[in-house]
Amino acid sequence: MRIKVLGSGCANCKTTIKLFETALAERGLSAELEKVEDYPSIMRYGVMSTPAVVIDEVVVHSGSVPTKAMIMAWLEGESAKGCDTPSNPSACCSGGSCC
Repeated sequence: MRIKVLGSGCANCKTTIKLFETALAERGLSAELEKVEDYPSIMRYGVMSTPAVVIDEVVVHSGSVPTKAMIMAWLEGESAKGCDTPSNPSACCSGGSCC
């Protein structure tokens, strides 16, 4: 599993990374966890607000710090399928609500 947290390096982005690190450790899972702070790279995902979470190249969340429950579900593969609108994944994942 490859997880990217997109953002400027703000407190919310740092919190999101820490939540993933904690969740991975609690589950005894390993994943490639990457911080993406480069704006051109972030824009390639069509994300308009950060922090955003990309799992295996699918935007699953943007616009707020995800909850621990959301992260655990993603790690279990429950909702890392992406959005109902694949042509614009950030549209349904923005504002803290996840697909």
